[in-house]
Amino acid sequence: MEFDTRVGAYGVIIQDNALLLARWVESGTARWTLPGGGLELGEDAAAGAVREIFEETGYTVSLGRLLGVDSKHIPAERRLRGTRPLHALRVIYEARITGGELTHELNGSTDQARWVPLDEVPALDRLDLVDVGLRLYFAPVA
Repeated sequence: MEFDTRVGAYGVIIQDNALLLARWVESGTARWTLPGGGLELGEDAAAGAVREIFEETGYTVSLGRLLGVDSKHIPAERRLRGTRPLHALRVIYEARITGGELTHELNGSTDQARWVPLDEVPALDRLDLVDVGLRLYFAPVA
């Protein structure tokens, strides 16, 4: 079976009991997600996470521990774009802000970035990546 593959890298950034999120906009649908995104050809996952977080939020970050790699299959009929199934690999890091200031991405896949109190996250219209990232972040370290 032919399918598309996409590898992305993301950061879980929690500060003052709030989570940094970016609003992903695709084909008229807007949902909150972790800052990050697809790797460029030949790009290391950690470098891609740092680059994407900066592009979407305006913050420079340092990465902490690798929280995990999430593997997700999206059937062709559930994709917003594309005609083949998609296998998405999502590399998720813990990250912390080292500089910059909150800025919205221009002409990208996201249009807003904001800090959301952790207790408000469950009420957001969000991608499952947010829940995956938080579950990994708060999982006991073995």
